[in-house]
Parts: sequence; structure tokens; C-alpha cells
Amino acid sequence: MPVAQPGLLTDRVFDTIHAAIMSGELPAGTQLKVRDLASQVGTSVMPVREAIRRLEESGLAVREPHKGAIVKSLTTSELVQTYEVRILLEVEAARRGAPGVTDDDCRAMQALCDRLVQAFDEGSIVDALNYDEEMLAILYTASGNHVLVDSIRGLWQQCRAYKIRGAQRARETSVRRLWSFQPRIVDAARKRDGTLAAKVTRESLRYSMDTIGTSFATKA
Repeated sequence: MPVAQPGLLTDRVFDTIHAAIMSGELPAGTQLKVRDLASQVGTSVMPVREAIRRLEESGLAVREPHKGAIVKSLTTSELVQTYEVRILLEVEAARRGAPGVTDDDCRAMQALCDRLVQAFDEGSIVDALNYDEEMLAILYTASGNHVLVDSIRGLWQQCRAYKIRGAQRARETSVRRLWSFQPRIVDAARKRDGTLAAKVTRESLRYSMDTIGTSFATKA
């Protein structure tokens, strides 16, 4: 977990730990031990403490009695509630975004769609999720509502560990349907069809929620 070079020390430590959480290197439930992290990133404990505080503020870490800060875990109930909000926001963002995308946007979305499928086939789950989010961000940004897009990005962060789990389960069980919705979303954008984009986005999120929910049950 090497620290990136540019920026203030606390920012660099925060970015390093944040990246480790987003990649699954620090999975949900991991105890964020200040001294261990300081040793890993090669700094004193003070910037690590500040970075952890910022992670708590952003909803990626929580404090538990006798443990201190840990990478936030979601219960099944919290997961469902998070996806219910994602469905509300992302369906609306897709509806508003599709009529506003440009031809260049559509080409970029198609390229990212192709890359995410390839990454998934190669077992690069985190890369696949990154490409998926980049693709959807293009569509949602075309809505012109940056508050809506920022809210969606925040929800992506909160459930990132579970998106990884769902994608891993899909790969383990050879289920490719998880990514079958993305080409349809690109097609809806290409047609500038907000109603169709909203419909497919809803189907995609509900299927993802069910896939992750199955992973919860299997682990239990």
C-alpha cells in the first residue's frame, strides 16, 4: 500500500487507504489499526489518524466498541436500503441523461462497456467495476445535475465492497447476466431514449441487489 507522491501528507495517506478500500485490499470489516497503517504507508500516526477521521466522515469507516475504526460493513437490511436509494437516483439520472448524451459520449460508453466485459472475463473484478462506473457516469453527467451525480458517486463508494462481492460471485458461478444490461444501456443512450435507459437501469440494479443478497446468504 505505497503512498502516492503528490499532495499534502494527510491527503496522500487518505488517498492511499481510500484506494485500498475501493480495490478490496482492505475489505469490509477490516480493523484500521493506526500504527499498522502508519508502518505500511511509511508515515507517523498523526496523518493516519486524520485520514481515518475523514474516512469516517465519508461513510467508508465506522467506530465500534473495543475495536476502534473499521472499514464499514453493510447488513443485509442496509444493503437493500442503499440499493433502494440507488434505484431512485440512478433511474432518474438515466432518464434525464439519455436525451442529452452526445455522439462522443456514446462512443466512450461503448468503449468502456467493451473493456468492462473483457476485464470481467479476465478476472479483473475491480477494473470491471471501475469501467462500469465510468460508463454510467458519462450517462448520468449528461443529465446536467451534478448534485445528483455526486450523490450517486457517494452511494457507489458506500457499497463498493459489496459490489465487488456480487461481481466475484457472478464470476465464480459463471453468471454473465450481471453485465448483460450495460450494452442495453449504451443502446438506449445511442437512441436518446430516456424511458428505455431508465427501465434497463432499474432492471440492472435490481439484479445486482439480488446477486449480492445471494452472496450474503451463501456466506451466512
